[in-house]
Amino acid sequence: MQARFYKEEHQIFRKAFRDFVNKEIKPNAEKWEHEKGIPRDLWHKVGEQGYLCPWVDEKYGGSGAGFEYSVILHEEICRSEVPGVGGMGVHSDIVVPYIHHHGSEKQKEKYLPGCVSGDIVTSIVMTEPEAGSDLASIRTKAIRDGNDYIVNGQKVFITNGITCNLAVVAVKTDSKADPPHKGISILLIEEGTPGFSKGRLLEKTGANSQDTGELFFEDCRVPQENLLGEEGEGFKYLMHNLQQERLIITIDSQATAEYVLEKTIDYCKTRNVFGRPVSRFQHNTFKIVEMATEIEIGRAFLNSLIEDFINGKDITLKVSMAKWWITEMVNRVAYHCTQLHGGYGCMKEYYVARVPGDVRSMAIAAGTNEIMKVIIGNMMGL
Repeated sequence: MQARFYKEEHQIFRKAFRDFVNKEIKPNAEKWEHEKGIPRDLWHKVGEQGYLCPWVDEKYGGSGAGFEYSVILHEEICRSEVPGVGGMGVHSDIVVPYIHHHGSEKQKEKYLPGCVSGDIVTSIVMTEPEAGSDLASIRTKAIRDGNDYIVNGQKVFITNGITCNLAVVAVKTDSKADPPHKGISILLIEEGTPGFSKGRLLEKTGANSQDTGELFFEDCRVPQENLLGEEGEGFKYLMHNLQQERLIITIDSQATAEYVLEKTIDYCKTRNVFGRPVSRFQHNTFKIVEMATEIEIGRAFLNSLIEDFINGKDITLKVSMAKWWITEMVNRVAYHCTQLHGGYGCMKEYYVARVPGDVRSMAIAAGTNEIMKVIIGNMMGL
């Protein structure tokens, strides 16, 4: 389904990036999955081509491109078969916008050029062992000491956590605030800051090439000038940026569902069982048709949502709906596509065998799907 917001220049950009992916990324899918990460120099290659943070203003090294280009980058990354490259999308369209929207001019000048070139890798650091979707309950504290903050706490499930040079960290600057969320602030903490250490590269059920780590702060002294925006406004910034994060996860989910079904249809047309293609058995035909229909519904909903976002409309309700439904849909599609591959669906050299684990976190990240339904229910006055 062709979106109305794409023009000829977008299609030219898509072809160029797809060619880049097919040459530089896709051939390494199995290797990087086995190595549990992507090479650091890939960040520089992507940055050199202008594929990191293309929306950043030209004066900071970006192209000032529209959100349409970010959508294309995410959709094509999802065709790369390398979940680890998704960390670049997290950097470009989830983390760096915090600096762009809420950073001082000094912070923008210091960090944004490196974010565009690939010299700086960022991570958004919110989740803690006992605080996930309930961000108001975070325990990592930042206590003022002269012109510095002293940070103590632990974070977990952090995308780009091991690779990051710059962590955008949610902290409690006022543990007595009422309500608690008014005590949250955001600090920019650089790699190498004394007291900031990286823990394990976490073992996951999927997306093994994606860097997910745990971070520790022990009497970590951070200059006051590294406060992002205003003290006590962190929760507001997080809630604002989470709408785009949920949209990005929805885009990734939709694109992955489309690609894995495309791969499965190709397999089912060429794989013969009992003298005919797998796709010619009525049950399998019906299952493919059902998935194709759900994917088409998801695409129509998503395109309307992207168009609203580009036009500056409030997407809170619709993105919460799309996030829970489309992330659930891609999990269903991943399951059935694996089943249609039979024994090959359990062999990791087949992309489809890795997909169920790769997509499982999509229903959890950026607020679980249960939280999405709470948000929707509240907005409906239920």
